[in-house]
Amino acid sequence: MGRAEAARAANALGERWVAEADHRRGTVLMPAGVWPLLGLLAPAGSPAVRAELAQALGLPGAAAAERARELLGLLQDIPAVRSALGVWSGDGLRLRPEWLVGVPADLVGRLSGDADRDRALLDGWAAERTGGAIDAVPVALTPDTRLVLAAALTVRTDWIKPFDDLGGYREPDPAGWGRRVHQLSRMTPLLDRAALLEAPDGPVTELRVLGRGDISVHLLLGEPDTAPGRVLAAGIGVLAQRYRRTTADRLPVGTPGPGLTIESRRRYVPQDALVVGVPQFTVEADHDLLARRGLFGLETLGTASPTEDRLPGLSGGTERLFVSSARQRATATFGARGFRAASVTALGIAVTGAGGIRRPPHLQRIVEVGFDRPFGFLAVHRLSGLVLAAGWVTDPDAGVDPWEVRWEDPAED
Repeated sequence: MGRAEAARAANALGERWVAEADHRRGTVLMPAGVWPLLGLLAPAGSPAVRAELAQALGLPGAAAAERARELLGLLQDIPAVRSALGVWSGDGLRLRPEWLVGVPADLVGRLSGDADRDRALLDGWAAERTGGAIDAVPVALTPDTRLVLAAALTVRTDWIKPFDDLGGYREPDPAGWGRRVHQLSRMTPLLDRAALLEAPDGPVTELRVLGRGDISVHLLLGEPDTAPGRVLAAGIGVLAQRYRRTTADRLPVGTPGPGLTIESRRRYVPQDALVVGVPQFTVEADHDLLARRGLFGLETLGTASPTEDRLPGLSGGTERLFVSSARQRATATFGARGFRAASVTALGIAVTGAGGIRRPPHLQRIVEVGFDRPFGFLAVHRLSGLVLAAGWVTDPDAGVDPWEVRWEDPAED
């Protein structure tokens, strides 16, 4: 139950985060990289800090820390996920052993106080833990920085059934992306991979793409006037079974959802078909968690005080600690062969101060799903339902006109 509760709590934070995030230029966020860091700090906070973090995390301090450890353990056990936790403290900070023993860090190091040296140390850790996808720990280092707590998270999965790579639209549709995009396609007899979600803000079409290592990517298309955050929230809400999900094999003929068309045709083969078109994309984002203090429980913890230590359970010293920097840097790529996502989340803690001839015999159901305008995505661990990454696509990869490709003669190689 511990891991299941941790996954639900992290998803709940993710659902609130996607509702507030700025989706105008496309984005990606990874709530499973934020929730454990806040959970580990929760029991060390002052009464006001503990109350605010409990509200944000959905659990009181001691339970939040325990579930943070459970969540980190779950991430370690997912075959397609790589996660790491690092803690670096300055010479002026003596961490309480009882707090540190409860932090399952892969690395516990020291900050030298030399900004360039410490920056190289942290950034080298980020690049190594994410395979180069994220090249820096997104934390501001100042002379007052006493502690850096960072989580690295990567998701790498190959599709069980790869997409066909079409390269790009021959003639861009002005009503869609308005330009040629790098188009991927797939046809499968498994109609239940597509579904209609009955969400409060309107119907959402969902396509589940299964990857190896227990990872699935859910693509989400809402009505044109539905806010991106509400489309993504619907996808997360379905994981909690709050909204009805009706698979395409049970939907009526016609256009039951956004980008979703179903028809029956007389064919000579009995097999149904799900035909999918989706653009290849890469999205990147840099999130300042302190810009949404209420969402993450950082109203008090993220504010310096001349009189109060915001984290008395961290060191028990005389310095007045607070979170001076809290950021996440993330990236995600969806391609013909698989999906990749990575993030580094960091908290910096500082001290206050400074036709045929005959009729075809089979009635075949044809389901077509097209993502020809901005849409959302979720990377989900199939067994636990944990949302590892969530994002919105507004600018897919540019397509290539197949007629402009120069095919080399093998004899010339």
